Amino acid sequence: MSAPPPSQRTPGRTLLVGCGALGTRLGERLTADGGEVFALRRTTAGLPAAFTVLPVDLQAPVHTALPAVDAMVITLPPGGPVSAPLAGPAPGSEPAQNPGHDDGYLTSLRNLAAALPQVPPRVVLVSSTRVLGGHTHGRPLTEQDAPAPMGPRATTLLEGERLATELFDAIILRPAGIYGPGREMLLRKALEGAPVQYARRTNRIHEDDLVRTLHALLITEDPPRLLHAVDQAPAPLGEVITYIAHRLGVPPPPAIEPAEATGTVLDGARLLDFLGSLEHPTFQSGYGQLIAARGGTGSPEQS
Repeated sequence: MSAPPPSQRTPGRTLLVGCGALGTRLGERLTADGGEVFALRRTTAGLPAAFTVLPVDLQAPVHTALPAVDAMVITLPPGGPVSAPLAGPAPGSEPAQNPGHDDGYLTSLRNLAAALPQVPPRVVLVSSTRVLGGHTHGRPLTEQDAPAPMGPRATTLLEGERLATELFDAIILRPAGIYGPGREMLLRKALEGAPVQYARRTNRIHEDDLVRTLHALLITEDPPRLLHAVDQAPAPLGEVITYIAHRLGVPPPPAIEPAEATGTVLDGARLLDFLGSLEHPTFQSGYGQLIAARGGTGSPEQS
């Protein structure tokens, strides 16, 4: 078999910083392609045997020698330890933190930079579309729109984007709400009949497509420097939860009153142009497959 062209070649050595569920799936894809993967986490139990594990706590200065690598993917979530998997923002969630408080996220990025023998040629930081949450109009937002963080977590994420660009010349990937196997919060809400704000504007990305996006950002010669990872079907939360309830065979949960059309609408044109297609371009496709895979009934896993 001939070698892939230089513009589509798997990095020889990749450092996955954080390496939760998302990083693990990406790492498995890289090792399957013949790449070497280093997984940096505070707690490394349960990681695949094919990974070289680096038990490192980035909250403190790093005394472990980090390897020289060709690429690095950072999936550190603000407000959690380096071992926590990136779960993606839950609709309407906003952990209580002090405005302007680092919570260790920015410190972790600085400690990582200080510990690297050299900055890899390709670095991707996984942030969140949460940094756009302050926009209140309903028109679709693109990568050209200025960030508008609302709340301390979003502010910290945006500060992290700027710091990672300064320290690593990082590509910034902003996923919307991530869902898929093991990320089934809305299925649980439908089964429990928990009240939902039907008018809230929502966006999402299936984990399968997010892993594909990260992989493509690593192997493409000239990828976009900023990318929103969103599917092609932004929709009010009521439309999504009603579809899920129907597929599960349960009544739709009650609507929270009064209706408040909060949230944003995000345009996924740049992602679609970059990937060419999505495995799950709509929530009907992604949640339909998710529900079918579990037989349509029963209690979903915790997300």
